[in-house]
Amino acid sequence: MGNLWTAFAQFFSSRTVYSRENDSKADEFDLSALQPDDRLIFEALCQFVWIQGDPLPLIFDVQSEIYTQQGITRSTLTRLEKLDLIVFEKSGFVKKGYGKHTRLFYGGKPTKIGFQADAGNYLDLGHVLLTERGKKLALAIKATRNQSFYEYVIARWYRQGLLLSSIQVDRNHKTEKINCACSVKE
Repeated sequence: MGNLWTAFAQFFSSRTVYSRENDSKADEFDLSALQPDDRLIFEALCQFVWIQGDPLPLIFDVQSEIYTQQGITRSTLTRLEKLDLIVFEKSGFVKKGYGKHTRLFYGGKPTKIGFQADAGNYLDLGHVLLTERGKKLALAIKATRNQSFYEYVIARWYRQGLLLSSIQVDRNHKTEKINCACSVKE
């Protein structure tokens, strides 16, 4: 009976190791399948990704300097779309069905968003969504945090009338609209 249990345990442990090896090789294949220039563009895009369950690149205006200074332009987004990493929609995307509050994460830290209405709220997601392949790659890349972009998004949401709470606003930043955009909690 001992030999049967040993064989059974070896069978399952070898299947588990095999599965993990296959998963990691699939991830490596996807990352290595990108040309170096394409990978740099995608890594630049990932600094604009917020997380709410799935990674969400918030690209509101492709002509804004906040994006173009980092190499994200209409042509680079078109390139990423051809590689099946993103979907670009000129009219943009909206996520609907929010209650009174929601929370999104940027750089691993939360930002709480409060809406004026108790239900039926929505959030503008900009012009770009990641494909399944793009989501997988975005989660595998260590994105650079961009404080100016974070404050750009906060200021945009504030102008839309959203109530915001975050620990990420730079208190030394001298922009008045940022200082009133949200309460800073310690």
